[in-house]
Amino acid sequence: MKKPPSKRRTQEMREEYDFSSGVRGKYVDRYRRGINVALIDPELAEAFPDSKSVNDALRALVAIATRAESRKRA
Repeated sequence: MKKPPSKRRTQEMREEYDFSSGVRGKYVDRYRRGINVALIDPELAEAFPDSKSVNDALRALVAIATRAESRKRA
């Protein structure tokens, strides 16, 4: 059963949603090229301060997982 639409809906944007200095389509080229954005938890952000460190760690994890998978098959 679907909920009925909220009666509080308005067409006006809330004050706290100020997009007046936003840039429309700022990341559209990156999106089209397939660049992904992932949000990590704050405690992990301390360990991985930039994209390179995240990518290096993920590549190492993939290499370990691939080796473990190939050992299971053998």
